[in-house]
Amino acid sequence: MALERAVDILKYADEQKKCVIGFDAFDYNSVKWIIDTAEEEQIPVIMMIYPGDRTLIPLSTFAAITKDLAKKVKVPVALMLDHGPNFDTVMEAVRGGFTSMMIDTSHLDFEENVRQTAEVVKTCHGLGIDVEGELGHVGIASRESDYADADGYTKVADALEFIERTGVDSLAIAIGTAHGAYVSKPHLDLTRLDEINRATDIPLVLHGGTGVPEDQLKAAFGLGINKLNYATGYKLKSFDVAKELVERGEIRPRLSDLLMAMNQPMKDFVRGIMRMAWPK
Repeated sequence: MALERAVDILKYADEQKKCVIGFDAFDYNSVKWIIDTAEEEQIPVIMMIYPGDRTLIPLSTFAAITKDLAKKVKVPVALMLDHGPNFDTVMEAVRGGFTSMMIDTSHLDFEENVRQTAEVVKTCHGLGIDVEGELGHVGIASRESDYADADGYTKVADALEFIERTGVDSLAIAIGTAHGAYVSKPHLDLTRLDEINRATDIPLVLHGGTGVPEDQLKAAFGLGINKLNYATGYKLKSFDVAKELVERGEIRPRLSDLLMAMNQPMKDFVRGIMRMAWPK
């Protein structure tokens, strides 16, 4: 089927009281493993790419691959730019055919974050594209203070003002997660999440899902998290599967053979993440 907007998938997820996974992929195979599994499970999915991975694949090529594979399935698939750092990068993704955008200027002060996010929202809404913003900077998991210091978490009053002034369709919030591999066990501020969810009326997003205990994630899904970003864990698993297959020496020393052998274990991994967030 044709690509759908992320916000439409997230609203459906909210109605079902479930969560959609936003997977960061980086080439044809990493996209296909995800979309094939989504079709098998009949679980909606959001395909994303991190801007830094443009060194591996242009945004327009990533979009073309995702669109082509999505046309072959019945399950809803959205195509989103993850962590767009500025207006120009977002416009590059617009020209490439993305259905949805994330603009992340959360590292800036509140007023500048509002200004730049609102600029992207105004342009994208004029083109029928939905936008995710971020408030309360979700930092790097190798720095414990980035996810353990509650002073950096999203405040309810700020979230309400940010949504009203920017017009974002979904909001990534900071409640105790960070990007990458954690140096200590994260503890989500579920009380804060509940307060934000009760006060707002748009889908909420959690970044930094890799390494958060499953019981905490499931609790967050029940309190309004409709999208969980999953990037680090997927890329780490890809490497580990490839390494194990090579070390076992059971395949011919050809990259094509390695990628074909990775198909089932990678799909099984994706399946587990999807089922956790979208139980049958």
